[in-house]
Amino acid sequence: MESLPYNTMITTEPVTSLDKRELSPYRTLRRPLEHFRDRIFVAEGEKVVRRLLNSDLEVVSILCTNEWYDKISRDLGRRNLIVYLGTKELVETIVGYNLHQGIMAIGKVPAGQPLDAFLTNNQNIFLAALDGLVNAENVGVIVRNCAAFGIDGILVGETSSSPYLRRAVRNSMGAVFTLPVFHVDNLADTITGLLRPHGVFTIAAHPEGRRQFQDLKPLHRACVVFGNEGAGISEQVLNACDEQVGIHMKHGTDSLNVASASAVFLHELARLTSIDQTHKS
Repeated sequence: MESLPYNTMITTEPVTSLDKRELSPYRTLRRPLEHFRDRIFVAEGEKVVRRLLNSDLEVVSILCTNEWYDKISRDLGRRNLIVYLGTKELVETIVGYNLHQGIMAIGKVPAGQPLDAFLTNNQNIFLAALDGLVNAENVGVIVRNCAAFGIDGILVGETSSSPYLRRAVRNSMGAVFTLPVFHVDNLADTITGLLRPHGVFTIAAHPEGRRQFQDLKPLHRACVVFGNEGAGISEQVLNACDEQVGIHMKHGTDSLNVASASAVFLHELARLTSIDQTHKS
């Protein structure tokens, strides 16, 4: 096994069973409420774990095989964490082996700054908000799209799945590690009571929106809201938005999957804003 650089603070511990209390987060992959309560999340698979290790987020532990440990040792840097080493047969007993392939990590959900401070401290604001999205895969793809098109932060409404759910983290390909995420108690109130007073123009991504992006003036502070996969944006949130914008579609298509639609909306919003996207690539 390749030795680590002298300045790392890594502890390795071989495990022959997953009954150890510290391994509980890995055993409870289907109980996301426990993870949310403890403000932790699961990263799975080589690319996502590497991106977590190379992010600024706190990493609690890693569970992997000896083979994976050899491969990721140089990504561990100066971190202070424990690496649990198990056999391939042991790690295979965890749900979703075909996805995590024998390497997972537990990270800490960052506390971050309050939303009002974030809005005050940033001149140009490019946000996305999630209202009632229940499919974690969709949330993860939207987060990845947000990173690709220069989003500055993501608002998660009280009825929406969190971007830190296991499947969301996986489908974001770790993009969630680079973006501020704000879980809000009431999205409609946040729009009217916080975004609007800070000059943020809020756009509802709505299939029946009468306006399109080319109808809007250039924006310097904006937020686009994406709604539930079936019902769309709730009436309360829809009424709180400043504008409802749709996508012009042909051949009788009435709507797109919300994750697909988000790429279109975010691309158009990026074009509409004056924010320089090059530094965010």
